[in-house]
Amino acid sequence: MEDQDILEKLRNPEAKNYGFNLLVRKYQQRVYGLIRKMVISHDDADDLTQEVFIKIHKNIHTFRHDSQLYTWIYRIATNECLNFLQRKKRRYFLRLGDLQDELTQKLTTSALVSGDDIQLKLQQALLRLPDKQRLVCNMKYFDDLSYDGMAAITKTSVGALKASYHLAVKKIEDHLKSN
Repeated sequence: MEDQDILEKLRNPEAKNYGFNLLVRKYQQRVYGLIRKMVISHDDADDLTQEVFIKIHKNIHTFRHDSQLYTWIYRIATNECLNFLQRKKRRYFLRLGDLQDELTQKLTTSALVSGDDIQLKLQQALLRLPDKQRLVCNMKYFDDLSYDGMAAITKTSVGALKASYHLAVKKIEDHLKSN
């Protein structure tokens, strides 16, 4: 179903729940995938995915149609991920390296994470990046988003995103060479 059809149902009080169910069915896997790449843990990703859709349900009336629906949803999911990681660092008084080590541990011990050795090394290298660089790298590499699309989601300039991606790729290359 097209986004416009879903939005029409969401605006209709009699079809709002049906419209929201359609929205969840259409975007749940993509949102979960985005979140899972950032937080690694299935349980955390599952909880955050639910939080994202709760936030969408509460705020769908604020969607202004100045971007695509998925861009708006992706921005909400991105913000929830970054906020979650910041809260986790503060709650457990974790330094950046400690959080990276914790996420790497989850990556290597999770039965839900599969892949060959190089894929695991790439994921470990990604976890060494600062959250925002990791997000940009995930959006560009895994989601194949354009810089313009990423700029709309992150509300960051294209130039800053290109610089961030370039730095992330350099750090990943360095990590892969040394490991």
